[in-house]
Amino acid sequence: MAPLNRIIIDTDPGVDDVLAMLLALAVKPEELEVLMLSITYGNVEVQSCLKNAVALFHVLDKELAWRKARGQLEGFDTLRAFKPIVAVGADHPLEDEMLMADYFHGVDGLGGVHTSHPHLSPSDAWKTLFELPGPNASLAETERARDLAAPPLSFTPSQIPAHKEMLRLLRENEQDTITIVAIGPLTNLALAAAEDPETFLKVKEVVVMGGAIEVEGNITPVAEFNTYADAVATARVFALTSPNPGSTMPPLPSGLSSLPAYPTKLSKTLNLTLFPLDITSLHVLRKSAFDTTIDPLVKAGSPLAEWTSVFMGKTFEKIDSMEGTQSDPGLALHDPLCIWYMVTRLSPSWMKAPKGPEDIRVETAGQWTRGMHLIDRRNRKKASPKEEVQIMSPGAVGITNPMESLSTGSELEYDEVPGDSMGWLSHSKGNRVNRIISSPGEDAFGPYLLERVFGRL
Repeated sequence: MAPLNRIIIDTDPGVDDVLAMLLALAVKPEELEVLMLSITYGNVEVQSCLKNAVALFHVLDKELAWRKARGQLEGFDTLRAFKPIVAVGADHPLEDEMLMADYFHGVDGLGGVHTSHPHLSPSDAWKTLFELPGPNASLAETERARDLAAPPLSFTPSQIPAHKEMLRLLRENEQDTITIVAIGPLTNLALAAAEDPETFLKVKEVVVMGGAIEVEGNITPVAEFNTYADAVATARVFALTSPNPGSTMPPLPSGLSSLPAYPTKLSKTLNLTLFPLDITSLHVLRKSAFDTTIDPLVKAGSPLAEWTSVFMGKTFEKIDSMEGTQSDPGLALHDPLCIWYMVTRLSPSWMKAPKGPEDIRVETAGQWTRGMHLIDRRNRKKASPKEEVQIMSPGAVGITNPMESLSTGSELEYDEVPGDSMGWLSHSKGNRVNRIISSPGEDAFGPYLLERVFGRL
């Protein structure tokens, strides 16, 4: 039976990213196929993120062997049915200085597990998996690289940039058959969209964990980490949801940009579903529930339980030190929630904002507000299409986005509503983002994740 959903996970593997990947690989093949893990910087620098992804497969190989030796169901059916590509992508934001969350995830992104538990970490030979042998490589070096990339690896290492692998998969498959689940900064997606917008738009849906709409941010008072880490990339990806992408494209820094504007005419708009902190923060995995599941497995010798207990234990300690008011600290399951959506997306309990899709825009230039997600709270009625084109009085000055002139035609030159700047009340401008506001159950997800990933003794 063909999988209901085929996905690319774009990720910066830290603690909750790893939980998301474990869930994706643990479900049934008919529920999900993981085509690729597209690695980006974010929680830590990109090589540490890549090592964490490779370590995940290394630990899972040990876990499957342990379960098989015990005569129990191995699980991780999707992992065993398919062999995902792992490709390394961007190592820095498009325009901004790099920001990391190692203060929370640890210097290696996983609470120091590679140092404290080296027997569960891959050898340094993994680094050569993602590098082509040099032009002057010896025959022995070439053969060694080939041997490393051969089975029994449970993933396929790629030697080309992640955004190019993303485009290749989209190009080689039918339109609307692949979903990208983005749970890190959106730099890889922005690079792919800039290089070949029409191929990128073959994607069925882009599911994004990011932003804060009605709640406070987690890295600044108004910004969520993934968006803040590369606000320009987020703004560029969101702009593809607009019938007029130039209306929400970020302004050019100092008159220059590292990426080009989108073409004037595109074949379709991007279908983007947003999981902001408003919904993800409500889904929490409590330490008590985690310990109840994991402790017996650690005592029984489970490599996966031992590995996850290290970085989850450190994470719960960090949460307790930051908040200091909970007897039972909980980890918000930001990234795993996007995978739960992919597995159960047909459930009517997944609800979108009632007035959606919404014009959600991303601030890229504010000193205090960079990364903020903005919506129009003025409660003003949008003009009808007939009322949109206004002839401006001689000498009148309208505030518009300078990027519009790079990607729109002259027919939209005066597409402004009186008393409105930047086209917030326009039918032909602004983004069109689907925002998730409810799930099949805030309290149900933690136990669901533990059951799917760790099973029973």
